[in-house]
Amino acid sequence: MGYPDAELSISIVDDTEIRNLNRDYRGKDKATNVLSFAMNEGDFDSINPEILGDVVISADTTQTESAEYGMSFDDRLFQLLIHGVLHLVGYDHEQGDEESAIMEKKSDEIMSKVFPETVVKGWIG
Repeated sequence: MGYPDAELSISIVDDTEIRNLNRDYRGKDKATNVLSFAMNEGDFDSINPEILGDVVISADTTQTESAEYGMSFDDRLFQLLIHGVLHLVGYDHEQGDEESAIMEKKSDEIMSKVFPETVVKGWIG
């Protein structure tokens, strides 16, 4: 993806914590599956360009969605991590159907390379 020396932090939280973050930073007072906080944009983009940002994943929602999609918890967790990282490097499914399709395709490509036996189900967008 063009970031060989980049760093990011990953936090696995519960629905209460991700709901608080979603409310405080996005104005959406509800739990979600994954949030990304980019460090390469805004007022702090020049502090350390090697730091991509933070990915926060709800274990509770991951568990619910893995059952819903018939995936293992680990596969769904990794899918959400890919999704969060793609947001950090500029992909954004919320910009419309075309962007969503591009992001989903990239996510599926990465999943199939890392876990070739996994059947990807359920999209985040």
